[in-house]
Amino acid sequence: MKLLFDHNLSPTLVSRLQDLYPNSNHVFKLGLDRKPDDEVWDYAKKGGFTIVTKDSDFSR
Repeated sequence: MKLLFDHNLSPTLVSRLQDLYPNSNHVFKLGLDRKPDDEVWDYAKKGGFTIVTKDSDFSR
């Protein structure tokens, strides 16, 4: 499983969890941190990522 961490989570999670979730990434490192949620969703879907967020309205 590849995780895509949203902007409200620390970018350091990528390296801290690399052993458990290789090939994971963070929206900041990908330049998606200022993009609309639907663009993040599209990127995640195309790349086979599971989005991890604390944003309660992200799913809308």
